[in-house]
Amino acid sequence: MDAEALAQKVRAGDARAVACAISWVEDGAGALPALSAALYPETGRAYTIGLTGAPGVGKSSLTARVIETARGRDITVAVLAIDPTSPFTGGALLGDRLRMQTHATDPGVFIRSMATRGHLGGLALATPEAIRILDASGRDLVVVETVGVGQVEVEVAKATDTTLVVVNPGWGDSVQAAKAGILEVADVFVVNKADWGGADAAVRDLEVMLGMGPKRGWTPPVVPTSALEGNGIEELWAAAESHREYLSASGDLERRRSARLLAEVEEMASQRLKRSAADVAGELHGLAEDLAARRVDPYEAAALLEARLTGR
Repeated sequence: MDAEALAQKVRAGDARAVACAISWVEDGAGALPALSAALYPETGRAYTIGLTGAPGVGKSSLTARVIETARGRDITVAVLAIDPTSPFTGGALLGDRLRMQTHATDPGVFIRSMATRGHLGGLALATPEAIRILDASGRDLVVVETVGVGQVEVEVAKATDTTLVVVNPGWGDSVQAAKAGILEVADVFVVNKADWGGADAAVRDLEVMLGMGPKRGWTPPVVPTSALEGNGIEELWAAAESHREYLSASGDLERRRSARLLAEVEEMASQRLKRSAADVAGELHGLAEDLAARRVDPYEAAALLEARLTGR
């Protein structure tokens, strides 16, 4: 199937076509630029929510509750579950989340796990491209769920409008989360499994940490939930909606989206230049030997590469 034919089916909301298009993103297909050009004018309408936190905090169960709440309001949903990549198959290790399968037969819900595989630039570029495909397919809400609390998750979180950071009572990774930058990207904190002991203490700890940080126009609320029992889900939805209203009223929504697009283009150009530089370096015979023999220094070698790339 060519890019235009696939784009037409994606715009019509065909689930198979959407899945195929995301596979193109994962594989770094050669026709991906043509597909992007065909779909891009139809994007920018869906609202995106990122959901991240350490493994085991209940993100998938919480996502299932968010889906349920959205569908109760007649909002169509797509879930993009970012998984580690299998070293054997190249596919997503965890597959489509089993806890979300209660929604699998609902035509208003699309769920897809995604691994990075061969996409140029990894998750930093694959995620926003996949989000745009889901957006172009007509979904009202796109939820991006990630595994872990590392730098990759921070990058993915930055690809969404509202970021929910999920922790558990007695969360022991607070220092690691702070180091990874998760606290900085959070728009709403969720203390899940609040039916466990220590939930109140976790809420207080987060509120104290937020109080010690720099003052911002939006102060992330801390919402206790129990995805298992269904408690606090309406409050979580209200917090996310409040953030959306704040972004719209302040003009930050468009500013954030514009900044994300510019950063994505910069990253894309950087990746292309890296590949070109590697190709050119291979053509400059003897450069490695000159460096090893100390006949040229790294700055001079870089200048040679730049001159070759720019034609100056």
